[in-house]
Amino acid sequence: MEEEYEVPSPHEHEFEEAVEKKRDGLTQKIALMTAVLATIGALISYQSGSAQNEAMFLKNQSILKQAEASDQWAFYQAKSIKGHLDDAAAALSNSPEIKARFLADKAKEEKEKAEVQAEAQKLQAESRKLGEESEAKLKPHERLALALTFIQIAIALAAITVLTKRRWLLWGSVAAAAIGIVTAMTAFF
Repeated sequence: MEEEYEVPSPHEHEFEEAVEKKRDGLTQKIALMTAVLATIGALISYQSGSAQNEAMFLKNQSILKQAEASDQWAFYQAKSIKGHLDDAAAALSNSPEIKARFLADKAKEEKEKAEVQAEAQKLQAESRKLGEESEAKLKPHERLALALTFIQIAIALAAITVLTKRRWLLWGSVAAAAIGIVTAMTAFF
């Protein structure tokens, strides 16, 4: 049985080497681009997580202040009820000393009630402010998450470009990367 050997001409050999070098050059450039995009993606992911954590912390603080305000309002209602009871007891009393004591208690409750009301309103305002700060911190997170998605799409398209050797996919990768980077840069504006 005879085996056939193909002997390439020097021209064919040079042509194949040039094509291989060109392919290797493209592969190396795509690998470098992918590494840079992965680094950018990691930074975006860190910023996004940080913004989300700050927003959650502020939201928890807001909820805590609202709970404190609710406690103050309950205390305010208790003071109000006690004042009404003092008023009723004073109206029903025949003794001027007892009547005076209940009216003094009522005046004391009214004064304390005003202080409790002021504290409750202050806590509600703090809760509202913390809630607004939380919402403001969450806005960059949403844009950064979108930016990270585009960066991941760019990395995936770059990998597909290397596997399929379709150069046009590289342009899709570059476009997705550009959109992701621009979106990340505008997240804090």
